[in-house]
Amino acid sequence: MTTYLVWTLAASLLGLSITTVFVSILHLRRSAFLGFYVPIVGLFLYSYIRWADLNVGELIRQNWIWGVIAAVLVSIILVRNVLSQPASPRPQGSKLYFELFWSGLVYGAVDGLFLSVFPVLLTWQAFPTLDGTLLGKIGVAFLALAASIVIAVSYHAGYPEFRNSSMRFAAFGNGVISLGYLLSLNPIASFASHAVMHIVAVWHGPEGTVQLPPHYGNSAKTQAV
Repeated sequence: MTTYLVWTLAASLLGLSITTVFVSILHLRRSAFLGFYVPIVGLFLYSYIRWADLNVGELIRQNWIWGVIAAVLVSIILVRNVLSQPASPRPQGSKLYFELFWSGLVYGAVDGLFLSVFPVLLTWQAFPTLDGTLLGKIGVAFLALAASIVIAVSYHAGYPEFRNSSMRFAAFGNGVISLGYLLSLNPIASFASHAVMHIVAVWHGPEGTVQLPPHYGNSAKTQAV
């Protein structure tokens, strides 16, 4: 229990601090913000992997077919939501390819790892004895979803555009992505679907989709999944 609470609190404070400092205070544009967000969160996740002595390759290989299936199903839900929002001009030429990679693939994958894969793995690691019975599995799943939602809410609270009713949709959307991992038992379900969502959001128009914060002055108004 202590491990679960400490790491959940650490991730929540880290997410809130990053978005508050670099978005609410410094008002960095998306690409510049990611220059800080990606390595800081990457270092945090690497520290957890080393601390928990996780075999990343084994995690990805185990049940990978179900992970891919879940990623496809979750991606369909997420993409439908992105496309339901107002389209906006997308970057052109080489800038489009850069944004598809940086704001799409990298941003989305890191978000998926931080907001969904990490809390699910953390919960399984913190409560291994509860995972042996059906009731225990259900309890662990609820704790994992709780950790995911707490971290997601803390992270999004640093974005001014989410300090309204949009927050509950961000929490729900990340819960759906985390649920994909819980049901498939493979992290591909979460980080791949989150990356797909971001890539489609870039293509649909970064300034019109709420899934690609931060926005300044012209924030996306459509609510997320």
